[in-house]
Amino acid sequence: MNDQLNPVSLESLCGALAYAMGIEPPAHAAAPNETLTEYIDRCLAGKKADRVFMYNSDAIAQWVYEKYPYLSDIARERTDLELPMVTVDPPKTPIAFGTMYTGAAPQVHGIVQYEKKLIIIDTLFDALVRAGKRVALLSRGGYSMAVIFAERPIDYYFCKTWPDVNAKAAELIVEDKYDFILCYNANFDDVMHKMTPESVEALSEARFNYQTFCMFDSMIQNLWKKHNTLVGFGMDHGCHAFINDEGLPRGTHRDNSPEDRNIVHLYKIHPAEE
Repeated sequence: MNDQLNPVSLESLCGALAYAMGIEPPAHAAAPNETLTEYIDRCLAGKKADRVFMYNSDAIAQWVYEKYPYLSDIARERTDLELPMVTVDPPKTPIAFGTMYTGAAPQVHGIVQYEKKLIIIDTLFDALVRAGKRVALLSRGGYSMAVIFAERPIDYYFCKTWPDVNAKAAELIVEDKYDFILCYNANFDDVMHKMTPESVEALSEARFNYQTFCMFDSMIQNLWKKHNTLVGFGMDHGCHAFINDEGLPRGTHRDNSPEDRNIVHLYKIHPAEE
């Protein structure tokens, strides 16, 4: 397990996603992640992606990814780029996703502690809309992703369960009318907090996330053949186990530590078929 914080910030992702689609990044976005932009250029020979599909799982730490490789082996086999990054401090969901999709530090996007509030600065979704792109955001209602990026002229699909979210995402892939789809799942995070990150129940949810991503990737590979497409599997932060005040083992994410801040994203380009 890496005992140091990764050197590349999550702030760099937003600019790279904008670069992938050939649009101007949000106003406060950091410089784009060079590893990802170089990968895009290499795979698309200087062209841009006209479709991006982001599968955002919650809380799967780099140490989980490394300690239990069989959880993610199917996803690693389907993707080309492994992208280690360091998330925000403190590593909390609305703070981290705020940074992921604005490219800005928490002090800039306005969420510096755990609170679900609307981000009012420029986001990737605003930049996509300005460029004439159609955007869909999928989540369960009431979760951070359903709140912090609300009130944009994009299409929101808030479902009752995580299987419902995934089923709707599959429908949207088949319809092929959106340029950018974000599908958020917090099933691992939900179970990890109730158990521990290494409980059988939590690890099963992590495995399910990677399997679900692979299902989407397979659908995209077969149904979006006319598009240059970037697919990504990306989490917001990591996690660790602790003993709560009742003496029970649980999971959390709150520390400025490699366990809670180091994450690994996976990416794959599917070039359009000629």
